[in-house]
Order: sequence, then C-alpha cells, then structure tokens
Amino acid sequence: MFDLAQHPHRRFNALTGEWLLVSPHRALRPWQGQQEAPDTASRPAHDPGCYLCPGNQRANGVRNPDYPGTFVFDNDFAALRADAPAGGFERGGLLRAEAETGVCRVICFSPRHDLTLPEMSPAEIRQVVDVWTQEFATLGARPDINYVQIFENKGAVMGCSNPHPHGQIWAQRTVPGEPAKETQQQLAHFETHGRTLLTDYLAIELAEASRLVLENAHWVALVPFWAAWPFETLLLPRRPVADLTQLSNPEKDALADALRRLTIRYDNLFQTSFPYSAGLHQRPTDGAAHPEWHLHLHFFPPLLRSASVRKFMVGYELLANPQRDITPEWAAGQLRQQPEVHYKEKVG
Repeated sequence: MFDLAQHPHRRFNALTGEWLLVSPHRALRPWQGQQEAPDTASRPAHDPGCYLCPGNQRANGVRNPDYPGTFVFDNDFAALRADAPAGGFERGGLLRAEAETGVCRVICFSPRHDLTLPEMSPAEIRQVVDVWTQEFATLGARPDINYVQIFENKGAVMGCSNPHPHGQIWAQRTVPGEPAKETQQQLAHFETHGRTLLTDYLAIELAEASRLVLENAHWVALVPFWAAWPFETLLLPRRPVADLTQLSNPEKDALADALRRLTIRYDNLFQTSFPYSAGLHQRPTDGAAHPEWHLHLHFFPPLLRSASVRKFMVGYELLANPQRDITPEWAAGQLRQQPEVHYKEKVG
C-alpha cells in the first residue's frame, strides 16, 4: 500500500503549479557532508561598527538617528533604482533584456543590535508589522510600482551581511516570477470556486492537523503539503485578505504573536539563532482589485538535521525540480513539540 511517509512520490504545489519529489526513505541515510559551526556568538546591544545601529554612520556618510523603535531608509546599495533609464535589448527574438526600475528600502526592526525577532516583545514586533503595512501602502500607491516584496534574510548562511535585526523591501515596476506564478494559480482557483485558494487549502490543513505548527484566533502556521525546504512554513490569516492594509488591529496583533511564537520554535529546535529567508506575498499593486489573492508569509530555513547540517538546492534540484527527504508531516511534528519560551530565557 502506498504510504506518504515511506515511499518516493511527487507532491503538487497548488500555489505555484509546480511539482517536487519527496523521498522519505533517504532520511535514514548516514550524513557525511559538510557540517558548519552553529552561530553561538553573543553580540553587544550597540555595536559602534554596525552601520544599522542608532547614531552610527553608514557607508554613504549619512548618520542614523537615535531611533527608539523601528527605522526605515533607502538602501545605500540598492538593487533597483527609480531613475534607471528606459530601454532594452533584443537579438533574434531569443536574447531579450528590458530596463527595470524600482525602490529598495531597509527596515531596522529594533535599535538593539543583539536581538532577533523571537527575542523581541509582541509590542515591538507589532511596530514592525505596522511599518510593513505603511511601506506597502506608500510604495504600492506609486504609479511606477506594481509589486512590493517585503522580506528578511536571517543569518550569514542565508546571505545576510549584517546581524542587526532588519529586513528589506524591493518594490518594482514588474511583478516578479514567484508572485506572478501564485497570482495565476490563485486566479484560476477563484474563478472556478469563488473562494481563495488558500481558504480552501487552510480548511483541509485544519481538518487533517498533521502539518499544523501553531495557531491563534486569526493566524495559522503550518508546514505546507508541498514544502521543499527542510522546515519550511507557511503563515496565513484565517480571513482571506489580499494585503496587510486590509488587516484589522486584532489581526495585526495576532500576526505579531504568531511571528514571535513561530520564530521562537525555530530557535528552540536546534538551540541556535535559526537562519532563514522569509517574506510576505501580497497582491500586486497594479491597480486591479485581485480578489483571488490571500495574504501569506513564507519561511525557508536551510537547517536539515542540526544547527550544523544545512541543505540547499543542488544537483537534481537545480537541474530537474526541488526534492526533499524529510516529510512535511515529520517536520511539522518537530516544530510543534518545541516550547514557546526561548531557549536563552530558559537557560538564563
């Protein structure tokens, strides 16, 4: 008899329309790959050499204000520029390029250099949620911006160049690839059923419960059925809203609560500052209503078996399609059993 927990199989990602290979029997193989030292270094509350700390000077000569909470500024080394000249390139219909414009901003979550999201209070995280909402509304209202991508890279292994708690916003003229695929899939479902895709998906997950991690009155965190990363999670509101601006104050409070509880579980899983790339997916800001869109957050962490064993997309995954060994059900169970008191507090 076919068993999801034992036999190789493919799983369909309903949000992107893509497939991934799951090989649960491979989780039993011995690990002899590279192991890296976990991040256990302590940091000061203020680092005079950090370009994100209050009062410090950045590379462009601008000095940060003595901000008490969150702080937002235009990225000094932006990947997108609003003043990029229009133009393009084409050869034989096969070589194509076109100018892309946009804005890149940095959000400092806290003045404290030594904190991360799971170590911040719900009230402090709520300030971050409010900044995300304001920046989405402001940037999304611009006629030259059709998508606003808010994200956080945590940990050097995920390419984070500074450990100060911060995230980024890249807002651009076109809708990037992943949100474009999700738009297409969600629209097809909405046109067929009259409900958002994630509304129907959440109902299945709540009924089965095997992939749930945590929930509160307004939000649910789960390991998606189609998860490709080892401890990937999806955080989504119970009520189908298309973007942050449509959330009520209680829903924003509940989002801050869920973010804190989820990231604490991540840190507790391997007793380390758990690295990940995370971000919000919201409706495009192209002027359309997008009733098919259901706001959600993705967390993509690379840790596989311990704080020192990491997994990235390589080999078959780069050349064919994503593949994973541990099942989403097993990963959700590991996260679900973690306490919600941060391991540093428990030790202290």
